[in-house]
Amino acid sequence: MFFALDGFLFAGWVVRIPAIKHQTGASAATLGLALLGVSAGAVVTMMFTGRLCRRFGSHPVTVVCGVLLSLAIALPAQTSSALALGLVLLVFGAAYGGMNVAMNSAAVDLVAALRRPVMPGFHAAFSLGGMVGAGLGGLVAGGLSPGTHLLALTGTGLLVTAVAGPVLLRHPAPRPAVQAPSAEAPRRLSGRARRLVLLFGLIALCTAYGEGALADWGALHLEQDLHAHPGVAAAGYSLFALAMTAGRLSGTALLERLGQTRTLVLGGATAAVGMLLGSLAPSTWPALLGFAVTGLGLANIFPVAVGRAGELAGAGGVAAASTLGYGGMLLGPPAIGFLTDWFSLPVALTTVALLATAAAALGYGARNATHAPVA
Repeated sequence: MFFALDGFLFAGWVVRIPAIKHQTGASAATLGLALLGVSAGAVVTMMFTGRLCRRFGSHPVTVVCGVLLSLAIALPAQTSSALALGLVLLVFGAAYGGMNVAMNSAAVDLVAALRRPVMPGFHAAFSLGGMVGAGLGGLVAGGLSPGTHLLALTGTGLLVTAVAGPVLLRHPAPRPAVQAPSAEAPRRLSGRARRLVLLFGLIALCTAYGEGALADWGALHLEQDLHAHPGVAAAGYSLFALAMTAGRLSGTALLERLGQTRTLVLGGATAAVGMLLGSLAPSTWPALLGFAVTGLGLANIFPVAVGRAGELAGAGGVAAASTLGYGGMLLGPPAIGFLTDWFSLPVALTTVALLATAAAALGYGARNATHAPVA
């Protein structure tokens, strides 16, 4: 429920970006700078959320961040300038980053206890929440102001947290039957383990860049470059999230059948092809198809990368890989904004295909480096 809530709230925000861009009078470049506030807030929070999880437990930290994220989602619609938007997005990003590290740490504990690669299932819930949030956002985009819409999301988030939070708090994080070295308090990692955590963090970064780019700029590309109706433009992210949900629901079976390396390489290559179609297609429907193929390709790369980092280094590994990964998701949109001013939005979006190819190459490079000892 917390993964789904995270995706639902984030999607509700991103589908209203075109309206808030108009409300603040921001250009593409200044909007990109404002979106950097999300990046800065999230990355700073991620750097110490792993420590908070080790001290207080991942379950309480997840619940607290759920409350903060629900409250912060209403703030962007109250701004009237790009500067004010950037400042409130610092708060939103801090809550978003903390929640992602905390809930991924809780998920890593469950994966270790179950001893099955079920991490894609949790991220499927995130994608499902994103699909629902984007779909509802598209439906109300023409009838509700951003302020009313985002305030309704605050109420929804607080309600879900009030229902799910007490249940989560009553249950401590599970321990695997055979205790993994990384599941205990943090130990000093070997140099090889640190390099592997960094490698999986870079893989997460490359793919999360694509998620952030499509979330923040996909609707704008469809509406401005391809002249799609605002509702259809908002549905573009929903279709992307639907494809990611489908891919992640089948992720456990895919990992058990193909293994990590083939899953990473195949996913990166598929996403690269899909994004080239989505960014360079001359009309709306081929672009929507490209978005869907991109979502299918990216679906399992991020959860595999974060899950492996967590197996290697516990909550600290999740924090490190998540910081890099979500840094890519949150730094990508500002980069797209600057590239749009220099070139064009379709050209800027082709960088998603470039980084998806890099993720495939890194995944292939990690084919013989899936285990590392703790010093």
